[in-house]
Amino acid sequence: MKKIHSIVLVTLSWLLLSGTAAHASSNGTAHARYPIKDSTLTDNDLYYTSELESSNCREKPIKRNNVASAKRYVTAILDCLNRSWGAHFEDRGLPFEKARVAFITKPRRYCGNSWGDAAAMYCDKENRFTVLLNKTALDDPFDLFLFDTTAHEYGHHIQNLMEITSAYEEHAFKNKSELYEQSRRHELQAECLAGVFIGSVWDSLSRNTGDWKEMLALDRQSGDEGSKIRSHGKGRNIAAWLDRGFKAVSPEACNTWAASSAKVA
Repeated sequence: MKKIHSIVLVTLSWLLLSGTAAHASSNGTAHARYPIKDSTLTDNDLYYTSELESSNCREKPIKRNNVASAKRYVTAILDCLNRSWGAHFEDRGLPFEKARVAFITKPRRYCGNSWGDAAAMYCDKENRFTVLLNKTALDDPFDLFLFDTTAHEYGHHIQNLMEITSAYEEHAFKNKSELYEQSRRHELQAECLAGVFIGSVWDSLSRNTGDWKEMLALDRQSGDEGSKIRSHGKGRNIAAWLDRGFKAVSPEACNTWAASSAKVA
């Protein structure tokens, strides 16, 4: 049984199911205890790094159904993410490595896994994520979803750097229910970290409250409600964790591993 983390597309909107490529648990038949006790997950140094400093991050112009402009848009956001989180880690004496990005226009295997319905996927072995720039992604690219997608994938990069991903991959689960709850905790944390970054650069964006409400509404449409696999969370919880990070502007707000099961349902 594999632990899966990826961003998925649906016909109405982008379904925010983002993360890293799939991994198998070495202790898949062992019994896990809840709440989770692993301190790498629940008491990680990341949660004590305080607020992310405010910084400027200008969005590049993006055109409908234009791959080149979408690449420039995402790459510019990644540059902001590397600068902001890099300074945050350096100031706190934490090891840091920049993330990289790649693009595809149709699904293919990535990081040893089939693409499926993913819109973006992070590969921890490469410190890189890949974004699918197809018609669904580019028909109406003017909201914040592509910005959030990029920041979410970078959230997985932060998890990778802080060894949260490896601890998650190795954590035992006794059944699918536990496996999917662990997946939801991992994915919702990445979404919260996306909110932390967006909140830190918000004043530099040419956006307003309506744009943010629209982003939260997209998240509420993107949950597991319509899926048999409950691996990423209900839409209201995805939106809640994004908004929590946005308002706190601090990784301290993103400890999904110590949250109640209801908050990661």
